[in-house]
Amino acid sequence: MTELTNATLAGFDAAVATPRYDRSRVTPGIVHIGVGGFHRAHQAMYLDELMNRGEALDWGIVGVGMMPGDTRMRDALAAQDHLYTLVVKHPDGRYQPRVIGSLVDYLYAPEEREAVIERMADPATRIVSLTVTEGGYNVHHVTGDYDLANPDVAHDLAEPDAPRTTFGLVVAALKRRRVRGIAPFTVMSCDNIQGNGDVARRMFTAHARALDGELGAWVEAEVSFPNAMVDRITPVTAPADIAALAERFGVEDRWPVVCEPFTQWVLEDHFPLGRPPLEKVGVQMVDDVIPYELMKLRLLNASHQALTYFGYLAGYRYAHEVCQDPLFVDLLLDYMNLEATPTLSPVPGVDLDDYKRTLIARFANPEIRDTLARLCAESSDRIPKWLLPVIREQLERGGEIKRSAAVVASWARYAEGQDERGEPIEVVDRLKDELMTLAADNRQNPRGFIGNRQLFGELADDERFCAAYLDALERLHRDGARATVEALVGSR
Repeated sequence: MTELTNATLAGFDAAVATPRYDRSRVTPGIVHIGVGGFHRAHQAMYLDELMNRGEALDWGIVGVGMMPGDTRMRDALAAQDHLYTLVVKHPDGRYQPRVIGSLVDYLYAPEEREAVIERMADPATRIVSLTVTEGGYNVHHVTGDYDLANPDVAHDLAEPDAPRTTFGLVVAALKRRRVRGIAPFTVMSCDNIQGNGDVARRMFTAHARALDGELGAWVEAEVSFPNAMVDRITPVTAPADIAALAERFGVEDRWPVVCEPFTQWVLEDHFPLGRPPLEKVGVQMVDDVIPYELMKLRLLNASHQALTYFGYLAGYRYAHEVCQDPLFVDLLLDYMNLEATPTLSPVPGVDLDDYKRTLIARFANPEIRDTLARLCAESSDRIPKWLLPVIREQLERGGEIKRSAAVVASWARYAEGQDERGEPIEVVDRLKDELMTLAADNRQNPRGFIGNRQLFGELADDERFCAAYLDALERLHRDGARATVEALVGSR
């Protein structure tokens, strides 16, 4: 068994790829906030590929943790010289491990606030990137504006030199750069939000403007926020993954990452201080990311929501189990073909029919073992951004909505907190208490769940949507999830 450190890399099994570059030559150029599995399987992997080509050695990544649980990531990475193993799991059972070396440091913001701000203020930092989740942008669900009432935001505006939030930290660093005459870094969102760069621009600018009008105007005028579409299924690392890496390859890694073979990154090319030559490792650099972004959000992300609640209620626990069931595959294809695709514009260089077939194959990969519980989490941040826009556009054009409406009903049924066998469901959502209270009354007040205007806005007033939603919810209660899906598939 070999512990993962710089000193032990030479002794690894030949089947484990290791950095082909001298890590002592790698210097920081990127600060990344939110170092989870996805970042380590995606952006950090692309940078590692460039470094293996002898390029981008001045674009090393300094990770930043914000949440209490991030101390575990800090400690695991520090013990391994910030190395970790990325294991690509192929559908045929083949594991493809490689050690990633592009992450060069990790700071835990609650304990190292000043170090984080200074690292971002350093002229060497040219990009600050983000994976802070769909709910991490402090968007007010009703107004769509920056939520100034958020207690942590209010704290940061009152005490800007001791920020608690991502917004406070980034704006503090931008302020220092402005005072010191240093051009601002690019803020690059890698989260699954439509127009993620545009959203980031609005939110960070609003925080800066609330702090100082002139600073806000400078951020709006000078800071670049490119939009991006990112894609790679990266389930939560399980104890079995750590054990398998040790047993198969003799690598002792405190926190490896597992992922599917597929990866995609489409990125608008707006980087005033420069960027790594990402196009050399497969990143699509484009002028407009919106068509790719909508394709992914409405076909992949929304399809995940379409399979996850129905599948969980029907007794499945993993995504691949659902997507090896022909009935559920038919439901997903019907949703994609009849409801999502009509809302999409042509996507340059992409055959949508092939893309949809590939999605089903990706979801069905038995090695990934992506849990439905993970996909069901934080639905109040996901459904409004991924699925409800499809419903709204289809209502406007008079198109099909019954499958999308049924997915919303399956979420409402899931939020009741008990599956069809009477087993408890652990609902994970920032609005858990509110959602479960509404869902508990689903049978007596079936419109109550969608009456939450914070999430659904005016949709509760649309009778066509309500009729489809109520029909699906009644079927779920009366007949169960599988029979509801059978009815939907049989009504083409």
